[in-house]
Amino acid sequence: MEVRAQAKNTGTSPRKVRLVIDLVRGKKVDEALDTLRFVPSPAAKIVSGVIKSAAANAEKNFNLPSADLKISKIFADGAPMMKRYRPKSRGRAGSIHKRSSHLTVIVTEQERYGT
Repeated sequence: MEVRAQAKNTGTSPRKVRLVIDLVRGKKVDEALDTLRFVPSPAAKIVSGVIKSAAANAEKNFNLPSADLKISKIFADGAPMMKRYRPKSRGRAGSIHKRSSHLTVIVTEQERYGT
């Protein structure tokens, strides 16, 4: 059973979020949250919130125990960016792109062997 959670239009660029995502891909939910607790990036707080939301969705909607959940897929896509202009020398304008991202986490129940 795949359970999904999304965070849309986060104020962090996809490139910065992907650095944090790569640390937790394929891990168990509890292990991933422990890892993210010690990551100094502000994106780690966003990622951990979405992982907690996916785990809560699995517990509430499908009665899956959180101890058996594993992050099967996690990815960050680009969201609409704000485009701004900044004055440059000799009367020119330089463009600034303030990027944001959509974060998706899919958790599945990990199969237990020997039970």
